[in-house]
Amino acid sequence: MAEPKKKKIISADTGEDVTNEKRKQAVVEAKPVGNATGLRIGAAILWLLAITFEVLALLVLYGKIDMKFMPGLYQIILFIVLDLICLVIGSQLWKKSNHIAPASKKNPTLFWLHNNLGLIVTVVAFVPLIILILTNKEADKKTKTIATVVAVIALLLGGVSSYDFNPISLEEQQAAEQVITGSVYWSPYGKVYHTHDDCQALNQSEQLTTGDVDQAIAAGRTRLCSFCAKRDAIDTEGLLTDNVDVSDYIPEETVEDVEDEAEEEPAA
Repeated sequence: MAEPKKKKIISADTGEDVTNEKRKQAVVEAKPVGNATGLRIGAAILWLLAITFEVLALLVLYGKIDMKFMPGLYQIILFIVLDLICLVIGSQLWKKSNHIAPASKKNPTLFWLHNNLGLIVTVVAFVPLIILILTNKEADKKTKTIATVVAVIALLLGGVSSYDFNPISLEEQQAAEQVITGSVYWSPYGKVYHTHDDCQALNQSEQLTTGDVDQAIAAGRTRLCSFCAKRDAIDTEGLLTDNVDVSDYIPEETVEDVEDEAEEEPAA
């Protein structure tokens, strides 16, 4: 088994190196993780711009506007690319806002729609454009073929980047806040946060960020590491955890020690 790498730990609040500071078990007095309302307003503005560029592409297609310094096909491609850029950035802002202020999961349909509003905007921003390009009788075959291919690629890229593969609900966020009050740690990659910087899942991580659980969730780390949950004897009901069978990885005596400690702990 590879030796654990020496880690550098960065504060989520200040961005400073806190590797040598005493940080374990300390309750974090964290800065606000961001303004969800501001992010959502920014996303809405960018999505509106994306729809505007879609309309401009259609106006070029139907000969209503013409920038003389480039061919019509290039103009259409330019507006499709600008449409995609605005859409993707807007969707990232929307997903970020949902990690700061998540929606309730009481209504699963509304929860899905709220988290994937960017995907709906993607459909609006490209599907009508694709249909109108294909059904346009005045455009030449080359223009229709190339413009359609570019628009379909933009649709796929926008859809993948807008879909939230890692949503978290208000109930899950509140449960995490109640259960985990100290520092947590996360690596530059992945979707998991840890309550221990020496967790075996982090053995190959050279740099970690530390903050409170809200900061971890805002950074897209929405699931608690199963190793850490088992190690701390945390009841994960209502929490998102990574789907790992910790008993396959943690030595049996360690699991028993954790369980014994939990049993010996006096009732509140």
